[in-house]
Amino acid sequence: MKLQRFLLIILPLALAFHGCTDVLDMAPDGNMQMGDVLSDPDRVEALLNRCYENIPKKGYSYWFFESLVVAASDDGYTSDEAQGVPSQFLYTDNNSAGHHWMRDAHDGHGGFNTGYWGRSWAQVRLCTQFIELIDEAAVNNEADRGRFKAEARVLRAFFYMELVKWFGKVPILEETVPFDADFSTLTRSSVYDVAQFIIADCDAALAEPGLPWRIDDPNDAMRVTKALALALKTKAMLFAASPLHNEGENHWEEAYTVAKDAVTKLKANGYELFTKTTLPGLFGEGPGAALRQLVTQSADYSATPRDKETIYQVRDGSVFVWHIGYIGSNMPNLYKCGTSPTQELVDAFETIDGQPVLDLEKPYLDEKHLQPNYNRANTMYDPNNPYKNRDPRFYETVIHNGTTITFDHRPVKMEIFVGGAHAHSFDITNRGSTRTGYYHQKMVTPTASGHNQFNNSLWKYYRLGETLLDLAEAAAEAGHLAEARAAANEVRARSGMPPLPESLSQKELILRVRNERRVELAWEEQRYFDLRRWQKPTGDLSETCKWFTAMVITRNGDGSFNYKRENISVNPRGGWQNRDLLLPLPLNEAATLEAVTGEKWQNPGW
Repeated sequence: MKLQRFLLIILPLALAFHGCTDVLDMAPDGNMQMGDVLSDPDRVEALLNRCYENIPKKGYSYWFFESLVVAASDDGYTSDEAQGVPSQFLYTDNNSAGHHWMRDAHDGHGGFNTGYWGRSWAQVRLCTQFIELIDEAAVNNEADRGRFKAEARVLRAFFYMELVKWFGKVPILEETVPFDADFSTLTRSSVYDVAQFIIADCDAALAEPGLPWRIDDPNDAMRVTKALALALKTKAMLFAASPLHNEGENHWEEAYTVAKDAVTKLKANGYELFTKTTLPGLFGEGPGAALRQLVTQSADYSATPRDKETIYQVRDGSVFVWHIGYIGSNMPNLYKCGTSPTQELVDAFETIDGQPVLDLEKPYLDEKHLQPNYNRANTMYDPNNPYKNRDPRFYETVIHNGTTITFDHRPVKMEIFVGGAHAHSFDITNRGSTRTGYYHQKMVTPTASGHNQFNNSLWKYYRLGETLLDLAEAAAEAGHLAEARAAANEVRARSGMPPLPESLSQKELILRVRNERRVELAWEEQRYFDLRRWQKPTGDLSETCKWFTAMVITRNGDGSFNYKRENISVNPRGGWQNRDLLLPLPLNEAATLEAVTGEKWQNPGW
C-alpha cells in the first residue's frame, strides 16, 4: 500500500511539496533546485544550518514564561494553575492525543503546532538528507566536508534522543524516504534499537578528525562536538536500560560500559567539574557557590575556558529569569511567582552529614505525603528547625522562610509564614504567591532580582555532572558499586557533601544515586524523565505526582515558628496516570499509520 498523501509523521515537509514530481531534488524551502544549493559552498553551509533549527527551548521559555517541565514533575508546583497556561491543563488532565499541552507547548517557536513530535521529525529528515548529499556538495575547504557530515550525524542523534525521551519507541529511518514509498511495513523500533542507531551515528562522528572536542570560538556557538556525541550515547543507553523501555531485557552492563567510556574520554579531553566559583563577591564562597555560578552563567568559548563542565548549551534557548519564577509579586514592581519548589523536593536534600532526611524506599507513610517516614539513622534533622544543617545545594536551590536575598540592591529577609510579607497562598487566583511555602532561586543570579534586573543565561542541555550521574546510575544497576559510588561522590564533593557509605547494598545505592540526581539536577528538566523511565510500562506516577504538600509556617509570640505540612490542593494533581508516562503521538498521524500498517501506533492510554 502506498502512503501518498499523509506523511506528516515521517516526512513533515510533505504537505509543502505535495504534487511536486521531483520533490527530493528541491531544497528544503521549496524555492530552489537542490543542485543549485550543492554547487555553492555558502548554500551548503546554510543547508547545514537548517539542521540546527528547532532545538527546543528550555527553562522559562515556554508559554507565558513558565518552567513547564519542572511544573509537571514533583519538584515544582506553579502559581499559574488558573491562568490559561499549559500547566493549568496538565494539572486538570485536560489533554488528549488531538492536543496535548506538553507535546504542543509554545516554547518560543511561534505558536502551537505538532511540537516535539513534528519538529523533531522535520530535523531528522533534514539531517538525513544532508548526510546523503554532502559527499557530492561543493565546500570551501575539503576538511569541512567530514566535519559537516559529523555534525549532521550528531544532530540527528540529538533529535532522535528527544523523540525517545518524550514518546518512547519510534521508527528508525536511515535514509530519506520517497513520498510515494510503501509504508505498510513501517514499525516503531524498540528504544534499545533506537539507542543503537544513535550510538552508530555518534561513533561515526567521533571517528571524524575534524569534529572538535570543544567550541572555543563564539562565532561557532551551538555547533556540536565529540563531547556531545559521548553524552548522547550515554543518555541513549540509560533510557534503553531503564524499566519503562527495556522490554524485559537487562541492558545495564552495556549502559555502564558506554557511560564509563564517555566519562573517561571526556576527562581525557579537558572536561572537568566546575568546582570553584570565579566570582566569590557575587556567588559567595560557600560550598554550593560553584554549582550556582555554573547554572546561572553561560559557558564561555575559549581555548582555556572558565567553565570546562558544560558539554552543550544552545545559542538562543535562554533560561530568562526576570522576576518571573523568583519571588513573586509580593515584592514591589514584580509580576508573578511562577513555579516554586515543593516540600517533596525540599525533603530530598540530605543533612550535611550525608544522611537522607526520609527513608528513600518509602518516604511517606500515607498517600497524601502528610506523614513523612523519617530516616531513623538521621540524628541531625529537626522538624522544628527543618532548614538547619542541610546539603549546601538546598540553600542555592530553594528560598525558604528566613532566607536573605538581595532585592533592589538591599538585603531582604524572606517572611514565608502566615501573615508574613511573602506568605504562601492556596488561592489559585493569586498569581504572586508561592503555593508551596518556598520560592525558586537555583537559576537566578544572586543580584538578579528586581524590576530592572534579570538573568538571561543560556540553557545547558548536557554537562559533565549529569553524565557522571548517568554513569553512577548505570554502574549501580549493573552491580559495579564502587564505581557507582565514585562517580556520585565526585559530584557530591563539589558541594561539600560527604561520600556515600561503602556499606550500602546495591538496592540502597540505587536509591541514593536516584536521589542524588534529583538534588544535583533540580530545575534542569531531568526529574520529569527520570520519574517516568524508572517506572515499568504498567506503572504510574501515583506515589510521586498525585499529591503535593506545602510547608505552612506560623510564627509564635516569642519569634519561633511552627511547621505543618498541608496538601496544596484538596484534589489530586493531574498527570500521574499510566498514560502520562509517555506523550501521545498526534491523533491524526497515529490513526493514519495504524490504517496503513495494521499495527498499533498510539502510546498506551491515549
